[in-house]
Amino acid sequence: MIEEKFKMSQINKNTLPFIEHLKKRHSGIILFLALFLGFAFITRIVLMIKSAHDISWDTSLIAAFFWGFLYDIGAASWFIIPLIILQTVLPKHFFERPWGRLAMHAVLFTFLYLMFYGMVSEWLFWDEFGVRFNFIAVDYLVYTNEVVKNIFESYPVVLLLSGIALISLMLNIIIWRTGFPAAWAANSAAPAANRYKFGVSALTGAVAVGLIINLNWLPDFANNYNRELGKNGLWSLFAAFRNNELDFNQFFSTLPTHKAFQFIRGELVEDKSVLLKPQEKDTLRLYSKEGPELKLNVIQITVESLSAEFLNNKSRYANLTPNLSALEEKSLVFDNFYATGNRTDRGMEALTLSLPPTPGRSLVKRSRNEGLFTLGSIFRWKGYETAFLYSGYGYFDNMNYFFGNNGYKIIDRNAVSKDDITFANVWGACDEDLYRWTMREADAVYAKGKPFHFFVMTTSNHRPFTFPEGRIDLPSKTSKRRGGIKYSDYAVGKFLSDASSKPWFKNTVFVVVADHCAGSAGRAELPVKNYHIPLIIYAPGGQLPVGHIKTLASQIDYAPTLLGLLNWSYPSRFFGHDVRMISPDEGHAIIGNYQKLGHIEEGDFIILKTGRRNLAYHYDFAKRTMINTTVDDEALTETISYYQIASYLYKHGLYNALTADEFAGCMKQGQTMAAKTRLLNKVRSPYPVNVRSS
Repeated sequence: MIEEKFKMSQINKNTLPFIEHLKKRHSGIILFLALFLGFAFITRIVLMIKSAHDISWDTSLIAAFFWGFLYDIGAASWFIIPLIILQTVLPKHFFERPWGRLAMHAVLFTFLYLMFYGMVSEWLFWDEFGVRFNFIAVDYLVYTNEVVKNIFESYPVVLLLSGIALISLMLNIIIWRTGFPAAWAANSAAPAANRYKFGVSALTGAVAVGLIINLNWLPDFANNYNRELGKNGLWSLFAAFRNNELDFNQFFSTLPTHKAFQFIRGELVEDKSVLLKPQEKDTLRLYSKEGPELKLNVIQITVESLSAEFLNNKSRYANLTPNLSALEEKSLVFDNFYATGNRTDRGMEALTLSLPPTPGRSLVKRSRNEGLFTLGSIFRWKGYETAFLYSGYGYFDNMNYFFGNNGYKIIDRNAVSKDDITFANVWGACDEDLYRWTMREADAVYAKGKPFHFFVMTTSNHRPFTFPEGRIDLPSKTSKRRGGIKYSDYAVGKFLSDASSKPWFKNTVFVVVADHCAGSAGRAELPVKNYHIPLIIYAPGGQLPVGHIKTLASQIDYAPTLLGLLNWSYPSRFFGHDVRMISPDEGHAIIGNYQKLGHIEEGDFIILKTGRRNLAYHYDFAKRTMINTTVDDEALTETISYYQIASYLYKHGLYNALTADEFAGCMKQGQTMAAKTRLLNKVRSPYPVNVRSS
């Protein structure tokens, strides 16, 4: 019966030998490969059209499609393995039975559905991040609850899924009408020996291709959008999954360890600190200040995705942040401050640890991240209570574990009652709720007669950009990013207004900083302008200077600069500098992502890449343009040293908090050194000329 049906199909007896071959049992594999490669090619075309204004329309685009086809083959080789196994082990008459043909229908429909689903997912991911699937997507697979709910709150998911199902069904019908599936059923009675011989050969070939092809083969492109087009999303996803923790010495250019330490020691003391263990593999040094220390409370407001351009009233986001603009007029503002990464956990890592990012996952999500040398540990030495306040569920990105095992009290959405939440989306309660929890905690610590340091992490400026109605003149959700920015600004303004009535207000320093920019995609490998974030330090009691600091800095410089403003003496393992104590030409920034590690100083920008590849650019901060240059040996040495030593200290358990006895011993040793050498604070660097006293 099946034979008769096939004779009535569109394929006649005179078809070419190639077409005749496609009628055999294992030829289904060829169809699936062709469909996979077709979907991958169409996806690349769609993404190219979407980014038509960003890509470079030159020969590199042809190269991108060549490399893309290679990685499409690599991804297809893994994807086709289950089908090869099924085609091999199923009985020889399996496809002749009605339920066997039904199974063929189901497998083909599922395959088509997954392909269309992948196309839509890649579109949405590209729309959000400007890249193919990468390490961010891996994290999203881990935290499926938040991600799935975020998607449902942001997009018409039911409509999209229904459309995908309908299109998949239609294509399924078209493929069956070609007659090829019926031919496979008619020719399914191949002897077991032949099936297994073909199956073993095909499986060996697929695995070999999958193992041989390496993402590191992809060359550097002048335009990173073109380079991303040269990837396959599925291949990149699994490559990122495998490389979630990269050993620096294995994947990046290195120096002899003693040479890297020697170089980094000279860098660390540029801000007038003094090394306490100059002969050991340690960054421990002492800051010693003259005059009384300021025992001010510190509330650090880390605003989700707050790019510096949002506060620029000449940008496309003009007039969305009136409260922050007003705050800048009475604060110390850092005009050239940069995020070290493009994820929230990277921002937390740098702001808390003052440590360059180690490749792969951040230390917030790594094992052995307990009892580290943090900003909070210094505050606790000084008698402060420290807390981490987050409007979402702190298990996300391992936040609660990291902060809880580094001495911070945890206050997240699980720690408050339902009555304490007036509005929430999948990421967390609205910023107003979070700030209300913060004031309540400040009241409680103040009542005990103790100072406090809070790390406050917001979520409202995150997709789906929903917030309480009636607060601003933009609607929730439909105004998207603009609404998220304006509501975040409104909530900060309201918080400061409400806090002004508190007895602890004028004895508190309020810090507004971002975890990262709203987007990090760009033509460059690491687009510097997309790491530019604000840092505003406000002391309503007038204890700190007011004005603008132009020196280049990044998030690892935040902790020592804050403590310098408080005029504190303390031992430190921080990699950052007190920015006010260095000359402007010594200012530098650490920026990167999970496998590209960058360092920029005086416009010289070095990027370390896996495969021990190094790139050099010159970045013009005024024009925000970047051009290729040759690698400078000293700049490369500095870049390698920062990242290599950071990785070394973490790997060997040497970036730990000091005990009370160790802290006291360091202070005593530092005082002795200061008395003998008169090096500490002999000459205090003045504030930069742009800064005025309040």
